[in-house]
Amino acid sequence: MLIGLHVADFSWPGGPAGIAPVMERIVSRSEEIGVHSFWPMDHFFQISFIGPPEEPMLEAYAQMAWVAGRTRRMQLGGLVTGVVYRHPGVLVKEVTTLDVLSGGRAWLGIGAAWNEEEARGLGIPFPGLAERFERLEEVLVIARRMFDGDETPFEGRHYRLERPLSSPAPVRRVPILVGGSGEKRTLRLVAEHADACNLFDTLGLDVLRHKLEVLRGHCEDVGRPYDEIVRTTLGPLGSPSVAEAVDRFGTLAELGVDLAMLDLPDPLGDSVYELLADVIAQIAPLGRPVPEALQLPV
Repeated sequence: MLIGLHVADFSWPGGPAGIAPVMERIVSRSEEIGVHSFWPMDHFFQISFIGPPEEPMLEAYAQMAWVAGRTRRMQLGGLVTGVVYRHPGVLVKEVTTLDVLSGGRAWLGIGAAWNEEEARGLGIPFPGLAERFERLEEVLVIARRMFDGDETPFEGRHYRLERPLSSPAPVRRVPILVGGSGEKRTLRLVAEHADACNLFDTLGLDVLRHKLEVLRGHCEDVGRPYDEIVRTTLGPLGSPSVAEAVDRFGTLAELGVDLAMLDLPDPLGDSVYELLADVIAQIAPLGRPVPEALQLPV
């Protein structure tokens, strides 16, 4: 089992000028102790359950490009891109460029979007939920085609691409993660189009188990092996002991989770990295062998 890093709060000492030095320390320490991947939020305003919208928020793709230049092994993906925030052709070019320049470490993390406040604030069109899901399915088809080098014109209800050319090609076939736990649409889209899902581990073990069983059912319906799907979760590390953390992640591994993405309680301190290093070493043998999508290209 693997651990990923999720950073959502940038209200650190020193104001805007202090953000880069702290970020550099966080990602360098994280890679040093064996954190598998870096997953920033794709938001433009701070989200309400963390702080007011005026708190600092970094754009995800510029952030990942910056982190790619300061790391060598950590994989990189947005958690998750709101489908209406970028035209799909431009989005695929951004992700492919990140993959090429990082040596094959990029993911496309995407979802139906929910934060209408930031969209309206910045003048981004924000259609209703049904249309956002229609757009999400079209973008998933477009992304897979472009990552595979398919230049066939795409004519959908919401997007029209006469020649979806993307050159250079990615170093590897960029994995696609769909975030969200909706049982009828989101998890169905995972089964049909994605390489990975992402669920909140704060839902509780019983709910997580149920969601994964729903995903398994969708995979059976579309004729796809369930084990092709990388299962990921997002949640806080909290401040447990090493033993408590290993027990928690061991339980997730038993449910079939491959990668647990974590918010760190005190990313500025040293103790959290010492604790996490011990946890990573102890949970590495747990669960199934690392899926191919989570491995670096040779």
